[in-house]
Amino acid sequence: MPTTMQTPLKRTLPIANRAFFSSLAPAADIIAPPPQLPPFDHQPRPYNGPSTDEVLAKRKTFLAPSLLHYYQKPVNIVEGKMQYLFDESGRRYLDAFAGIVTVSCGHCHPQVLDAIIEQSKLLQHTTTIYLNHAIADYAEALASKMPGNLKVVYFLNSGSEANELAMLMARLYTGNLGMISLRNAYHGGSSGALGLTAVNTWKYPIPEGNVHHVMNPDPYRGVFGADALSYAKDVEDHIDYGTSGKVAGFIAETIQGVGGAVELAPGYLKLVYDIVHKAGGVCISDEVQTGFGRTGSHYWGFETQGVIPDIVTMAKGIGNGLPLGAVVTTPEIASVMTQKLQLNTFGGNPVCSAGGLAVLRVLDKEKRQAHCAHVGSHLLDRLRSLMQRHDIIGNVRGRGLMVGVELVTDRKEKTPAKAETAVLFEKLRELGVLVGKGGLHGNVFRIKPPMCFTEDDADFLVDALDYAITKL
Repeated sequence: MPTTMQTPLKRTLPIANRAFFSSLAPAADIIAPPPQLPPFDHQPRPYNGPSTDEVLAKRKTFLAPSLLHYYQKPVNIVEGKMQYLFDESGRRYLDAFAGIVTVSCGHCHPQVLDAIIEQSKLLQHTTTIYLNHAIADYAEALASKMPGNLKVVYFLNSGSEANELAMLMARLYTGNLGMISLRNAYHGGSSGALGLTAVNTWKYPIPEGNVHHVMNPDPYRGVFGADALSYAKDVEDHIDYGTSGKVAGFIAETIQGVGGAVELAPGYLKLVYDIVHKAGGVCISDEVQTGFGRTGSHYWGFETQGVIPDIVTMAKGIGNGLPLGAVVTTPEIASVMTQKLQLNTFGGNPVCSAGGLAVLRVLDKEKRQAHCAHVGSHLLDRLRSLMQRHDIIGNVRGRGLMVGVELVTDRKEKTPAKAETAVLFEKLRELGVLVGKGGLHGNVFRIKPPMCFTEDDADFLVDALDYAITKL
């Protein structure tokens, strides 16, 4: 989810920013016509439901006031098909954010839908106190995707629950309390998960004890650049002086999602995992956004750093939109959960299990990991070429179909282009592209589409961004 969205968009840029935009392209440049969406063979159903204004009014009246929405005039999405979404008028949008990286196979993928529907006809829910083959089949399939001795699966309903359980496991198994996470990280919306989160946009002023936030190993904005050793030394110092030499666990996303698609400095996790293990702790990889082949080069994000964690958490893309999460760990660590009753009423229910298993099969059958590698490489190449034309693009980063485009008003100073990002964000929506927005300063476009995203889609997205910047 994005970090800055509640400030109303100003329609007039400051004078300094207007001067900056005027320098982006010579006055003699001819702005090409707006790009057109690639052809797509799907006709949305006629929509006869409440209008955008009616939905917004009900939302303001009956839903939590803390709920936020994108865009000055919110988009009323009523239908989805693969990598596209449709509003109440039938207009098609390219979904380059996948419901916050939740839709992996594509909206309403027929094989996933069939599995959910068929299981719903048989049995929608039964507690794990009784036997049912769906959860066992799914656990077996998911465990087969894991390296090393990561063979015990716990099913839950969300990434927040998964990270809460992982933190509990770490503390029970080690007998220590101190947890270490990265600045600019995001690990969920529950109380404990918010304690691990180090972004003030999300945190409430409630003390979360025994959590230490270390320097973010960000190659672009980090104080040590891509020097993994210096960042790892910061972790070691926190353990030596902040937790008396002992620690329960260390948790990190391999590529920070909410933080703006920030990939960790190369070699960082291997160094830190060794330090944490020597201090008696366990290492947790948050794969909520990076898992299931999205990075292209590997099935799991932690594999890009050459490590095997002790605990892996996952959610979002695991269920292609179903409320599903999981924790996978070793038999040794799992044994600590037998000391007391451990139960999740809906975790691994037959419908979610059937849907989750169908997701794994679709990703394998359609070779989505290799697809992410191919299309992601094309997308990154095109974005980096665009960066050569527009100084407002300060950094392009990511792997596969997990990409970040950071906008700045000064490349040398890396000054966040907050207002400009907000304007371009609206322009992209007008052109038919829905992207995410995040980063510590809210100046990063988060491009993380469904894994069925094509080269033509990538070209349209880049052409739309080029047009929007040039038009400004």
